[in-house]
Amino acid sequence: MLEKDSALMVVEQKEVVFYDDGIVAVRVADGTVYVPIRPICSLLGIDWAGQRRRINRDAVLSEVMRSVDVTSTEGTRIVTRRMLCLPLEYLNGFLFGINADRVKSELKEQVIRYQRECYKVLADAFIDSPVSDDWMQSNPEAIAALQQIRENALAVANLAEEQIRMMRRLDKAAIVIGQYGKRITALEQKLAPREAITDEQAADISAKVMAIATEMTELDPSKNHYQSIFRELHRRFRVTSYKNIRQGQYQAVLDFLDTWADAAWRDEVE
Repeated sequence: MLEKDSALMVVEQKEVVFYDDGIVAVRVADGTVYVPIRPICSLLGIDWAGQRRRINRDAVLSEVMRSVDVTSTEGTRIVTRRMLCLPLEYLNGFLFGINADRVKSELKEQVIRYQRECYKVLADAFIDSPVSDDWMQSNPEAIAALQQIRENALAVANLAEEQIRMMRRLDKAAIVIGQYGKRITALEQKLAPREAITDEQAADISAKVMAIATEMTELDPSKNHYQSIFRELHRRFRVTSYKNIRQGQYQAVLDFLDTWADAAWRDEVE
């Protein structure tokens, strides 16, 4: 859609004399200069409805067309109308779309003059000159609104900068915490398997060895089965005492003793 829900805020309006024509243009809050197109069509004697359809068909012009409130004097009344405008930098895109050979012969030279010079005259009047002091003094509400927009923009920019700084600090903290977490996990992995079994677990192993040795001694009293089992236990799990067996080895020790007992029983049966 070309027409927007709300018109852009006008901060300056000028009527620029171009040869014998008065061309109205406005500057909005963001500094963009807009030119109402319908009055130019009237000055050039071309059909506005047809030109509007042409703009609507143009991919670029239709995208940049905006509704802007333009003030005019009608007799003793000051009237504000919402008009369709093109940004000044796109004015030539519209003007050069007019075929000077297809307008009335008495208007051909005027169309060419617009195509050749109109943009420069308007640019000299707006782009190279700041907003006038008279306009600023006579439009305090608009100036206040612009100042509020500026303050809001600065506040948003400051907030964004602070957010960026905070995110950078959090990223650095996350990296440090992650590194410490990896170190702690590695340390835990190193320490946990080396933690010695509890006294209760050591007592379980001793009792299991004693039970196996006692049973084997009944079957073969010629050997000290108690020492044999402990000697193999120390050799297999690389400890000087069964109390030094590590937590990670506890279940393996119990499985080993069960296997020893089963083997001894099978040998006796055979």
